[in-house]
Amino acid sequence: MIMPSKHINFSQSLLGFGSYLLTKLDKPRSIDDIWKIYQADLTHDYYAAKHSFDNLVMTFIFLYSIHAIDQKNGLIFKCN
Repeated sequence: MIMPSKHINFSQSLLGFGSYLLTKLDKPRSIDDIWKIYQADLTHDYYAAKHSFDNLVMTFIFLYSIHAIDQKNGLIFKCN
């Protein structure tokens, strides 16, 4: 689900996952680095919802489509 509803928490939605991912883009990172950071945060219970790698890619596509992120030379970074 892209948007949360009464049956899905914000952290389980792609919108919530996107807001989490934006906090991790304090510097340009590769998608593999971001996936490793997310896996570590999930293991340590720093993020409540489990997402697949496909959800990570779909969330980046969503963030790119609203011009929240961009990429250059294989690194993803936040837009100003």
